[in-house]
Amino acid sequence: MATNEIRTQKVTEKKKGSSKGISAALVIILCFVVAICIFQFVFGNPTNFIGNDRANLPLQGNLLGTIYKGGFVIPIIMTMLLSVIVLSIERIIAIGRCKGKGNLTTFVANIKDRLEAEDIQGARELCAKQKGSVAAVVRAGIDTYDQMIHDTTGLSKEQKALSISKTIEEATALEMPTMNQNLPVIATFSNLGTLTGLFGTVLGMIRSFSALSSTGGTDSAALSVGISEALVNTAFGILTGALAIIAYNYFTAKIDNITYAIDEIGFSIVNVFQARHS
Repeated sequence: MATNEIRTQKVTEKKKGSSKGISAALVIILCFVVAICIFQFVFGNPTNFIGNDRANLPLQGNLLGTIYKGGFVIPIIMTMLLSVIVLSIERIIAIGRCKGKGNLTTFVANIKDRLEAEDIQGARELCAKQKGSVAAVVRAGIDTYDQMIHDTTGLSKEQKALSISKTIEEATALEMPTMNQNLPVIATFSNLGTLTGLFGTVLGMIRSFSALSSTGGTDSAALSVGISEALVNTAFGILTGALAIIAYNYFTAKIDNITYAIDEIGFSIVNVFQARHS
């Protein structure tokens, strides 16, 4: 009973201290608004086209007008691209906070040294100085470690070690959603961006072939617009997909490093307890 109460207390404290990141839905909506504005007022600026008319071809060498001719798919892909960029920045900040202030490898080594020296208060001070998810999980484990040392309920050494391990597992489980938040959205855009670009490419090619088969000969203007739409959508789709893949893999590796550090300290706490206490 006492063991369950200890773990429940730790879980409650962790829930109170947990922080939520930015909502991906809100980011997507805002990025869509920004993408529409850029598409209409920057890419679609009449000065980018012959005769200051969007209906005409872009000026020679004008990239912004060429992008505008990519069609309605461009704002959609731009929304994904901007969302990936914003969510990546948000994840950099959030995962940095989870990691803590100091070097994670040094923190792990210092905690091990404090445990070996039975300096519980020193370990707590290191956690307070480090902050972040790793320190919070370690602090929960150390607090349970200390309580198990002074436990008078007659629990066996194995039960006490299991209680410490459970506390660390529960604290880690509560931190994982914070670290993984918004990553599924980035992973989704890695595929969806490329597929949307391919969809725009197909639409552009359809327009190009329609120009080739038009009555009275080839419509060079329509053919040019169709090819532009195809190539621009391809480029934006590939860029979005590539950036999303890079971001997702980068953040996944960072989270793996953090969870590895938590596991390493968790094993150390349990092993030290089993070696030094009954």
